[in-house]
Amino acid sequence: MFLSKLFRSSKGLYVCVTLLVAMAQPLSVFQSLHLWRDPLTYQVQVCSMPQVNSTVATYNISSSPGYSTGTVWYSTNLVPAVVLSICFLLGFPGNIAVIILKPNWENMSSLSQSLMLSLAVSDLLCLGTLPLWIYSFLYSWTFSLVPCKLITYFVYGSVYASLLTVTVLSVQRYLQVIHLQRSLNQVRARKLLLPLWLSAMTLSTPALLAQQLVEVYQQRIYCRPQYSSEGQRMAILLTEALVGFVSLSVIVFSYISLYRKVNRAAFFNNPQTTKLITSIIVTFVILWVPYFVIDVLGVAAISLKNEALLTFCEDSWNTVGALTFVNGAVNPLLYAFTSDRLSTMWQKIAENLIQKFRIAQTLPELEVPGIGQQDGDFGGLALQHCPATKRPRHKNA
Repeated sequence: MFLSKLFRSSKGLYVCVTLLVAMAQPLSVFQSLHLWRDPLTYQVQVCSMPQVNSTVATYNISSSPGYSTGTVWYSTNLVPAVVLSICFLLGFPGNIAVIILKPNWENMSSLSQSLMLSLAVSDLLCLGTLPLWIYSFLYSWTFSLVPCKLITYFVYGSVYASLLTVTVLSVQRYLQVIHLQRSLNQVRARKLLLPLWLSAMTLSTPALLAQQLVEVYQQRIYCRPQYSSEGQRMAILLTEALVGFVSLSVIVFSYISLYRKVNRAAFFNNPQTTKLITSIIVTFVILWVPYFVIDVLGVAAISLKNEALLTFCEDSWNTVGALTFVNGAVNPLLYAFTSDRLSTMWQKIAENLIQKFRIAQTLPELEVPGIGQQDGDFGGLALQHCPATKRPRHKNA
């Protein structure tokens, strides 16, 4: 009931989120960042720093007979590359526009503005790495092991920074509305954001250690995680799950308490700001809960040595991991639906595109064949409704 009232004026938001989530179903960007399964039997070589000490691991996964390796490999990577491209084209310029225009920030406190800026920057940095992963999907990882580890560490750091920023933003909103005396507005943004980003980088250290170069069929090299033991694998998953559920619990508690205790008139004092912050937090929770649930199931599967459950988790990680990237592309759309400035801008852009499209449709009708066609010239354009111009007569000398 609360969410329906909140988004009643933004029905288009549901459509955009639904479309992006649907596009993420075949997406497997976390094949490059997390546990991964492919529909073929691959001979995989893990390349470490000293190539002499490389180890070989074989993944025996059933495949249908009659498929050629190149065709299936191309088809399974083309769709993720296309969807990642859509996320990049929507999210990267969208977050840049948010950072420049700062929609609906005038009614926020300085700390809330800093947190919103931190969220946009973290999404921008995360989405900025997508061209590298797209190229890796379509071709191969052309860099060495050091960029593989550093870029993955960079992605995880941005993702954790986004998670912690939304958590602090929800706490800030709770204290600002309910406990005015305990508001975090008196805390300087530098004192809060610096530990936040340092914590995000610290939590990303396990990903830095686990990432390796994997050679498939001695033809393509990919940047993927390889765990030295089941204990390391469980520790990394457990860390992700604990951090995720603690953050999500704080977010959910803050907003449930906010809705129960506060007067609706006070809560909707600034409806656009309230709608913006709440939509970002609610969308964040929706897109992140599946990922952490699969993490918990993965820990349970490893500890119980349940192969069926582990197989289900490995098959699900690709989809739920992709939702975290979709979240970065959705946030600018949330700004667009809740900001009058961005809504006006996008409306003007849409009107200009529609007008240009209509003009492009009418141009073929105005083309007069046979006029000016010479040596490959397709003729000029004659405006039918323009008055005919008379050529001046030359006087005879």
